[in-house]
Amino acid sequence: MAMNSNALVRSTVTSLPHHSKNRARDFRFHPFSNHLENAIDRLCGLALLIALSPLMAYVAWRIWREDGAPVLFAHWRVGKQGRLFRCYKFRSMLRNSEEVLARLLTEDPQARAEWERDQKLRNDPRITRIGHFLRKTSLDELPQLLNVVKGEMSLVGPRPITLQELKRYGPAKPHYLAVKPGMTGLWQVSGRNNTTYDRRVELDRHYVESRCALLNAWILFKTVLVVVTRDGAC
Repeated sequence: MAMNSNALVRSTVTSLPHHSKNRARDFRFHPFSNHLENAIDRLCGLALLIALSPLMAYVAWRIWREDGAPVLFAHWRVGKQGRLFRCYKFRSMLRNSEEVLARLLTEDPQARAEWERDQKLRNDPRITRIGHFLRKTSLDELPQLLNVVKGEMSLVGPRPITLQELKRYGPAKPHYLAVKPGMTGLWQVSGRNNTTYDRRVELDRHYVESRCALLNAWILFKTVLVVVTRDGAC
């Protein structure tokens, strides 16, 4: 699956207009800045992973107690330059979530329209009791620190998306593929689930064109406020 998906991503990137591919290269920092940013991400990610490990162990125990194993969920996401990686999260859905979703989309036209528009459901029957709490507090995303330490994600960047979602990015595809996806980003501090999917894409595009150390620091600060106030959480 990974090999086929990677081939599809490469063909998607190759099929982009020449000027779009050049623009994607223009979004990248100088190689030295990229190496420095990567080193800072990994060191900060490792420090956070160690500091938060007791909390993560407690969350894992709560998930296991309510709905058994596994406690982690790993899904393929598209990373920098189209490389696929397994993005980790604490499992917040029922173990048979795919069956529940398929049945819901077949039986409920309104839910199907909402899913096709946003790839999310406001009243999602798949989410467990502990899962609702994890999502509201964003604790479900803590395992992504493993992706940061592995160099697959940054602390700040576009929201990690699936291969299917990449098709919806249109002219913003080269923007997304030029950088690593992040644990947090402009979308998370700009309304999150209160925004439309098109707005989410626009925020990712704007971040890539404007990114700098000061913007990243502002997003990290705003993320803390959003988590505390639970603004825009599902």
